Amino acid sequence: MTPRLAIGLNALGLLAICIVLLFAFSDQLVYGDLPCPLCILQRAGLIAAGFGLALNMRFGPRPSHYGLMIIGALAAGIVARRQVLLHIVPGTGSYGDVFFGLHFYTWMVIVSTLIILGTAGMLLFDRQFTDESGQKPLAGWILASFGLFGFLALANGVSTVLECAGGLCPDDPTGYLLLQ
Repeated sequence: MTPRLAIGLNALGLLAICIVLLFAFSDQLVYGDLPCPLCILQRAGLIAAGFGLALNMRFGPRPSHYGLMIIGALAAGIVARRQVLLHIVPGTGSYGDVFFGLHFYTWMVIVSTLIILGTAGMLLFDRQFTDESGQKPLAGWILASFGLFGFLALANGVSTVLECAGGLCPDDPTGYLLLQ
């Protein structure tokens, strides 16, 4: 696998993360389903994984960037598993909307597992780490995925500050504390 192909695959992975973040963010804005503190932590882990992909796209594939992806996905997955365990006991209820029969935190368990497996698979290809001097500029769609990710990371950060007002987030948020 050439470094150029690895960058393209990283861009596809970043687009997938952007789709997940867009879906969660649109559910928040359109349906008013505000993220709980555990959901916010899951988004932070997903953004950390996306940041590893963005670093690979900007500076070329590096094992350390893939390590950041694994750490971010692992953090998001652990928090999501915790949330699944909180709601798995009969009679405890659930939090948030359902998508294809599964809650968003269950989907995050699946997504984080896929990120870890995909990252481990990418690490099997050593040729991507060779230095290609005179590297060509990134294609337009790769730059677009980079920009979209940056926007979504910033928007989620602003949303979290608005929701939590710079302090502890409410367990069951009903509005944006900073706007009240």
